[in-house]
Amino acid sequence: MKSKYGFGKTVPYSFEDALEKVKAELAKEGFGTLTEIDVAATLKKKLNQEMPPYLILGACNPQFAHHALEIDSSIGLLLPCNVVLRVDDNDKVSVEIMDPNAVLNIVGQPEIDLIAKEVRQRLERVLAAL
Repeated sequence: MKSKYGFGKTVPYSFEDALEKVKAELAKEGFGTLTEIDVAATLKKKLNQEMPPYLILGACNPQFAHHALEIDSSIGLLLPCNVVLRVDDNDKVSVEIMDPNAVLNIVGQPEIDLIAKEVRQRLERVLAAL
């Protein structure tokens, strides 16, 4: 899976196991989970619509976030890095990660581009470890 704004893959785990493994691999690369948005539960509650499990994690590496905020205090508008876990139409679990290069490239500052590149490399390692 690859798009202009993210990358991902199908994983051979249950949704719950994938969530546990994603969080563990994020932690190994220095990321914490700031937010956890259960899209399926929200749509059920607000619209009474059923959908397969769909969770958005807001992943943040504090060191990189702090450095980026020192460069551009408005960069928080583009943070954290979203990681999506979802069950697709074939009952397979997919993990997709926002591409920090695509998102942070719009800032147009070389120092931010370097941060985005390092963050992307770490997130690629997370995905590779799944």
